[in-house]
Amino acid sequence: VLACQVPERIEREIGFPVGPRVSLRAQLAAGGTVLAARLALRHGIACNAAGGSHHARRAQGAGFCTFNDVAVASLVLLAEGAVGSILIVDLDVHQGDGTADILKDEPRAFTFSMHGERNYPVRKIASDLDVALPDGIGDAAYLERLGGILPELSARTRWDIVFYNAGVDVHAGDRLGRLSLSDDGLRARDAMVLRHFRRLGMPVCGVIGGGYSTDVATLAARHAILFEVASGFV
Repeated sequence: VLACQVPERIEREIGFPVGPRVSLRAQLAAGGTVLAARLALRHGIACNAAGGSHHARRAQGAGFCTFNDVAVASLVLLAEGAVGSILIVDLDVHQGDGTADILKDEPRAFTFSMHGERNYPVRKIASDLDVALPDGIGDAAYLERLGGILPELSARTRWDIVFYNAGVDVHAGDRLGRLSLSDDGLRARDAMVLRHFRRLGMPVCGVIGGGYSTDVATLAARHAILFEVASGFV
């Protein structure tokens, strides 16, 4: 990727050709999540306006993901001794297979993915905890399910940092998501996650995750919800 010499077979798995601009973006996204994680440890919360490339595995990218920024940041913090325990809360509509694969042998990291049961990837790699949702689930049922899981996650240990993938492809208007959350549902979801962990004093690093729409302004507005909600916890 750094040399822009990715074989065509792998480019097909990633979903786009890897040229200089894609390579630079992938590097900046990964570096941005590392920086956001360090800022979260210092200030309690920080978000990267990129990131959430959770299909990328250790050996290669996949599913529109080049470098797995959350896994990279997790391993960097562990190697530096900055943290001793990590929780990854992945609420993108697609299961976080790459993150689960990279961190499966790392006992200090716990991966949780809540995603569409019938969505990509077809062959999922088990996270430490996976919750699969039926197509069409709306705000109330989604939030009820999530609200029951968060206390279980925080009861496991006092996490040194929580990575939160706030993918907006769970939205009813997303062209790939197949779930039915509204704008208000996205806002309530993000607030639920951030409030839960910040009240417990656990630092949170947010990343934007997936979202698919031909209306760029509408998609940007959905991603902006994470930052609007996070600003209330600064």
